[in-house]
Amino acid sequence: MALLFAEDGVHVSLSDPSEEAMDTIIEKAQKSGYNGKVQKFTDYASLCKSLSQPRLLVFSLPHGNVGDKVLEGLSPHLSRDDIILDCGNEHFQNTERRQNKCKDTGIRYIGCGVSGGYQAARAGPSMCPGGDKSALEEVLPLLQKVAAKDKNEKACVGIVGRGGSGHYVKMVHNGIEHGMMSAICEAWGIMRKMGMGYEEIGNVLKEWNSSGELRGTFLISIGADLSHKREPGKDSGSSDSSEQHPLVVSEVLDKVVQDVTGEEGTGIWSNTEAIELHVPAFTLNTAHAFRLASAFRGDRERANKTSDGGFPAAELDIKDKDAFIEDLRKATYAACLASFIQGMNIIARADEEHKWEIDYSQIWQIWRAGCIIQADYLSDEILSPILNSNPTSEDMNLIFSSRVAEDVRNCFPSLRRIIAKSVETDQVVPALSATLEYFKVITGTDLPTAFYEAELDYFGSHMFDLKSDKSAQVKKPMEGKHHFEWKPATSQKEEYGQKYKV
Repeated sequence: MALLFAEDGVHVSLSDPSEEAMDTIIEKAQKSGYNGKVQKFTDYASLCKSLSQPRLLVFSLPHGNVGDKVLEGLSPHLSRDDIILDCGNEHFQNTERRQNKCKDTGIRYIGCGVSGGYQAARAGPSMCPGGDKSALEEVLPLLQKVAAKDKNEKACVGIVGRGGSGHYVKMVHNGIEHGMMSAICEAWGIMRKMGMGYEEIGNVLKEWNSSGELRGTFLISIGADLSHKREPGKDSGSSDSSEQHPLVVSEVLDKVVQDVTGEEGTGIWSNTEAIELHVPAFTLNTAHAFRLASAFRGDRERANKTSDGGFPAAELDIKDKDAFIEDLRKATYAACLASFIQGMNIIARADEEHKWEIDYSQIWQIWRAGCIIQADYLSDEILSPILNSNPTSEDMNLIFSSRVAEDVRNCFPSLRRIIAKSVETDQVVPALSATLEYFKVITGTDLPTAFYEAELDYFGSHMFDLKSDKSAQVKKPMEGKHHFEWKPATSQKEEYGQKYKV
């Protein structure tokens, strides 16, 4: 990002615990012709003196207490109206705590989610700022200059809302990302069990990315690309010259560790928020659990031995391969759609809770390009009509949209067929199967939870509503009005006597 700012004519002052890291950036800047645009500083006093006022300080820090320590060190050298732009993946509550801490000093603190990975950080990321309105309006022209641009050359950045809303929306972005990635890797696994080669799967993903419901989906496009990448210098032993170097993906171990190593908290936070805000997020919850199980490879190896080899997926013998792959495409899209529905419901519920006054049209623009969850069809056909209609948080449940319902109805039979075949042959499809259940439950009006409710009332007197109670059909859940004495409470002595007929 330092090089990105320098490229756009901004003089950048660097401060980092590693002088070597700063020297590397300065060397890259000189090679790129940005001479004198990037300088390093080893103390906060000289760093702050080097900046024009009001100062703009951009954080790119690990989440947690690191930001507090840096803010504490900088504060004596800052002045009223200076702006801190926190571009780390920070928890929104930490962001709001720091915003409140800065209030009396006049320092303006913006929580800005940045998406796209290290490549986008250099080329232009998707940026999601929230906080003090005056600070946001002041810094927005610069962010518009450096941010990713959509197909209409419009910057993928916008003022999201108050407080920690910027970091919150980016957090949910990552939750959606995990749901999508889980579905895509499950589809990849199924194609492998169909006997398809890595590059053949890459070609299928390329087709998926070119048209239909998965058109312009970043995660599909990079899946297509990485499927053809070979590592130079390694000989596969094949006489075929095209097979001299093995495909990199063929050597990757099935172990995702980011959630347990502390590198990324956003997926954890997204699920915690969904649970605490009472938002059903089947696909996101299950995708996260899948990542956790994946991380503990040693435990899986031990369990595999204990269970005599576990329950490995069978090879798939599919008669109509093209039709099955089409079903798989629609099933994958259904899980991606479900991830967006669940993610937007989390954002809307949090917006209602925290009074952030989120501008949903800005979320749409921010996710148009440069971010990991970029999906052109989803953006143009599904999100645009809803997010650009000035919705309130109460109107944000995408499942209420007739357009969304149309796509769900179209994909549901394919999703069901894929899950049926997967269950029959022990394929690994946690997010895809959770999505099937999600759509069944979220649109269902005859759930077996009636029996659940009866048992709760039996042992806990938790009350229930009757089917005949029209007043029970309310938007927000309310405790039932009825209790039945299924079994009168008795003393321990009476209970003993009744049980043993003493």
